[in-house]
Amino acid sequence: MLTTVPTPKTHPEPAERHQLTVVGGLAALSLDAMASVAYGPEAIVLVLALAGGAGLGFTLPVTIAIALLLAVLTLSYRQVIAVFPEGGGAYGVSRAYLGRRASLVAAASLIVDYVLNVAVSVAAGVAALTSAFPALLPHTVWLCLGVLAIVTAVNLRGIANSARAFIVPTAVYVGSIVVVILFGLFRSEPAAAVPTAQVETLQTVGVLLLLKAFANGCAALTGVEAIANAVPSFRKPGVRRAQRAEVVLGVLLAVMLIGIAVLIEKFEIHPVAGVTVLSQVTTASLGGGFGYYLVQFATVVLLALAANTSFGGLPVLAQLLAQHNNLPHVFALRAERQVHHYGIWFLTITSALLLVVAGGQMNLLVPLFAIGVFVGFTLSQIGMVRHWLLRRSDGWRWRAALNGFGALLTGVAAIVVTATKFTEGGWLIVLALPLLVWAMQRVHRAYRHIGSQLELGRTPPAPRPHRSLVVVPVGTVSRLTRDAIAAALSLGDHVEAVHVTHPDDEAATKKFLEAWEKWDPGVPLVQLPDSRRRLGEPLVEHLREVKGLRVFVLIAEVEPEHIWQRLLQNQRGAVLASALRRRTDAVVCRLRFRT
Repeated sequence: MLTTVPTPKTHPEPAERHQLTVVGGLAALSLDAMASVAYGPEAIVLVLALAGGAGLGFTLPVTIAIALLLAVLTLSYRQVIAVFPEGGGAYGVSRAYLGRRASLVAAASLIVDYVLNVAVSVAAGVAALTSAFPALLPHTVWLCLGVLAIVTAVNLRGIANSARAFIVPTAVYVGSIVVVILFGLFRSEPAAAVPTAQVETLQTVGVLLLLKAFANGCAALTGVEAIANAVPSFRKPGVRRAQRAEVVLGVLLAVMLIGIAVLIEKFEIHPVAGVTVLSQVTTASLGGGFGYYLVQFATVVLLALAANTSFGGLPVLAQLLAQHNNLPHVFALRAERQVHHYGIWFLTITSALLLVVAGGQMNLLVPLFAIGVFVGFTLSQIGMVRHWLLRRSDGWRWRAALNGFGALLTGVAAIVVTATKFTEGGWLIVLALPLLVWAMQRVHRAYRHIGSQLELGRTPPAPRPHRSLVVVPVGTVSRLTRDAIAAALSLGDHVEAVHVTHPDDEAATKKFLEAWEKWDPGVPLVQLPDSRRRLGEPLVEHLREVKGLRVFVLIAEVEPEHIWQRLLQNQRGAVLASALRRRTDAVVCRLRFRT
């Protein structure tokens, strides 16, 4: 009788459960871009206000230009995701089509951007909090470090867990911004009087002013590349899910930026000290009631959580760099929750240092923010142009033209941002990028040297056994000594015990020798006299005289049951092991005797 077993319902594999869906990808990787709505339009207004009302009339055209660049970047990174499913974004594209050095520049720019994003996002969130509660202002740095610790703890639990934790705040923020735009579009007059600032300096609205406003506003585009950098973090089919998340992010960001720009012009918003542009727009659209405070609270939360974009993107980028021998291989290791915890800790520590040095002040960090990311944008676009020129697949001409146009726009933005922000701290990024590239080149050369010494990539000859000598340093006759000698007899052809003696310890030496002769373990005992009471040097000199044998040194140590008891140890084994590894070719083995 044939029995058919019903097919069980499929469930995600354990590793897959810690990966992202489309919604989870938006929550985990797009918070940086989403939160930029809070300061991107304001960055435009601050520049255009220098030309008075005439300048502010260009808010919408400049924003539309930024949205056009956003569309180019979204379409480009959608292609990057398909071509480079292993992730890496600008780094992957540059490595494939522009060479290793250009790829390291792209990687360095992304690393700088990720670190600064964490610092800026945390500082901005805390700044919004201290604005609402001035009594907290003296504790700014500690508040920044506390928020950073919370975000780090969530990410150490796994990227999928962090995504689920951030879905609700992201949805509330996006929904509240959309409500502000809809209410503002249908409101004929602002609900409350919006204060205006007296413009002291008027300038003619010229190309340079518009370029500066465009470059400032492009801060709203930071984070667009994060999804392309973290494709391996998505649940299968990862490419399709990442592409959908990239498109949804581009659409949402464009709608919010253009909508806010329309309201800025409609309500004639001007810069006001102590009041953000988004706050003024919200007041004009919703009034000062519950809706206003909901938007402000959602903005505070999302600014604080926007750092999560970096925690999702940088560890994956660091893993890729480590696999290509440009970063220490430790960055490629995963923890049990499928997170690259060394990348997370690197990001946390460097961001914490920046926050401490800057005193938690957002304005000291923002000028450095957009420079690195535009370098990466430009290299990515140029790399994709080369991709289409080489592959010449269907539609390659318009795709290459699109990427070429994007490269032109982002290149101009990178130059303008660097020039205008150079004296405000931009010089640090100009200095940091080549230093990071140099460091990664040094790491690569080191791994290449190690690889050549190990003859990686070659088929080695068949292994042959070597005649060996196992050396056991001994100081007493005990069960520990017995176990060490027994292990040594199992390992090698020849075994010898060595004992360092000192002229001042004649009584102790005599007592040891009597105990050894009485025990008689059947292995020779070599005495190494030393008048200077050194521990490792006599053994090193002895091993240098051994010829034609493969030498193993077996160091027996006691490992106490409790951690605090290890403070009672004399660290003899550690001293010996360090000296032997640095100054001999012996294989050092440390035998642990658990008490």
